[in-house]
Amino acid sequence: MSLSLAFNTARSSLNTTASQLSVSSRNVAGANDPNASRKIALTVTSGDGSSRVVTISRATGGPLFDRMLGATSNTAQQRAVLDGLDTLKQTIGDTNSTTSPAARLGVLQSALQSAANAPDDPGFAQTVVTAATDLARSLNSATDTVQQARTDADAGIGTSVTKVNDLLAQFEVENATVVSGSARGVDVTDAMDRRDAILSSLSQEMGISTVSRGHNDVVIYTDSGATLFDTVPRAVTFRPSTVLDATTDGQAVFVDGVAVTGTDAAMPLLSGRIAGLATLRDTLAPTYQNQLDELARGLVSAFSEQDQTGGGAPAAAGLFTVGDGTATVPASLTAGLAGTLAVHSGADAAQGGDPFVLRDGGLNGAAYGYNTASASSFQQRLEDLGTGLATARTYDSASGLGATPKPLSGFASASVSWLEGLRQTTSTRADSEQAVLSQASTAMSNATGINLDQEYANQLELERSYQASSKLIGVVNQLFDTLFSAIR
Repeated sequence: MSLSLAFNTARSSLNTTASQLSVSSRNVAGANDPNASRKIALTVTSGDGSSRVVTISRATGGPLFDRMLGATSNTAQQRAVLDGLDTLKQTIGDTNSTTSPAARLGVLQSALQSAANAPDDPGFAQTVVTAATDLARSLNSATDTVQQARTDADAGIGTSVTKVNDLLAQFEVENATVVSGSARGVDVTDAMDRRDAILSSLSQEMGISTVSRGHNDVVIYTDSGATLFDTVPRAVTFRPSTVLDATTDGQAVFVDGVAVTGTDAAMPLLSGRIAGLATLRDTLAPTYQNQLDELARGLVSAFSEQDQTGGGAPAAAGLFTVGDGTATVPASLTAGLAGTLAVHSGADAAQGGDPFVLRDGGLNGAAYGYNTASASSFQQRLEDLGTGLATARTYDSASGLGATPKPLSGFASASVSWLEGLRQTTSTRADSEQAVLSQASTAMSNATGINLDQEYANQLELERSYQASSKLIGVVNQLFDTLFSAIR
C-alpha cells in the first residue's frame, strides 16, 4: 500500500468515525425522549479501502408500531366509555345505597304495605307520598346525570376533533419535511420521529392506519377507511351541542364530508376516544335513559286511576304524573319522562293536598273515586296499588332489558345489573387493552429505543478506532517526513 493510499484510508476512517460518534452523541442526548428512535450511521467501504457515511437511518418497529397505534386507540376508546359509565353509576351508588331509584322503589312498596295495613292512619298515608316524592326526585336526578354525561361526551368529541385537526396540520409540516429531505438525500430521521409522535397522539383520538409511499411519504386513513391525510389534511368537522336532553341527538363527526359517527355513519370509527365518546353519547346513555323512562312510565301506569262509573273514560294519572300536569297515562316509551315525573299536588300535604286521596281516589274527579262510602278503614285501593306494583308488565325493547315481563322492582333491579355489568365488562376490556398497549410499547422501545449502556459501549469502540486512525495518520506523516528528508 502506498503512503498516499494509507493516508487517505486513515483520513476517511477518521471522518467516518467522527460522524458515527456524532450520531451516537445524538442518541445519548435523546435517550430521555420517548419519541426518539435510535439513529444509525450507515457506512460503505470503497475498493481502495476508504470508508464513508452514506446516510443516517433509524431503527424502525414496522408492525410493532402499527400494533402500538391500534392498542392506543382501543385503550382510549374503552377508557372514554368507562369514564362515562362511572358517571352513570352515580345514579345507583353502591350495593348499600338507599338513594337509587331501585332502592327508593323498595321504600315506596314497603310504605304502601304499611298504609294498607292501617288505612286510617294519616302518618302512613303521608309516608307513601313522601316515598313517592323521593322516588320521583331520584328519577329526575338520574335523568339529569345521564344527560349531563351525554353533554360532557359531546363536548369531549368537540375537543378531540379540534385536537385531530391540529395534529393533522402538524403532520403536514413534518411529512413535507420528510418527503423533500428524502428526495434530496438529507438526514430526515428526526422529522420522522416527530411524525411518528404525531401519529401516536392522533391514534388516541381515533383509530388510524397508514400507508407509506415514495420518498417516505405517508397517507393516513381512519380505521374505517376514510382518508384523513393525503399530501394535505382532510377536514374533520363537528358541530357541538350546547346542551343535550333525552329528546335530542348529538351531531355526527365528518371526515372530508363523510359521517364517521352516529347512526347514519357511512364509515363509522371503530376505536379511539371519539368512537368511545360517541358510543356513550348515542347508544349506552340513551339506553339507560330509556330504562329510567320505562320505570317512570310503569309508575304512572301502576298508580293511575280508572273510571269507576262504567262510563268508559280513559285511565288518568294518579299519584305519579308527567311534568306538564296532564292526566295522560303514556302508552309507550316517552323520551325524558323520568326527568319530568312528579307527585300529584293533590296528594301532597306540603302542597295543600290530602294524602288520603291515595286511599280514596278522585284525583281526577268524582268519576275516579274508589271509596264512595268515605270509610276510614277502606283499604282495597291501597292493596290494589301494591298488587299493581308487583304485577309483571312488558317494557319497550329500546330499554335493552329483554322482552320477559317483569314487575317494576324486577325491572329496576335489572337496570342496575345492566349498568353495573356493562361497567365491569368495560373495565375489564380497558385493563386488557392497557396491558396490550404496555406490551406493545415495551416491544417497540426494545426494538427502536435508545439503550444508553449500548451507546456508551459503542462510543468506546469508536473512540479506539478514532485513536487508531489518528496514530496511523501520525505514522504516515513521519514516513513522509523521512522520505522528504532523504530526497533533500
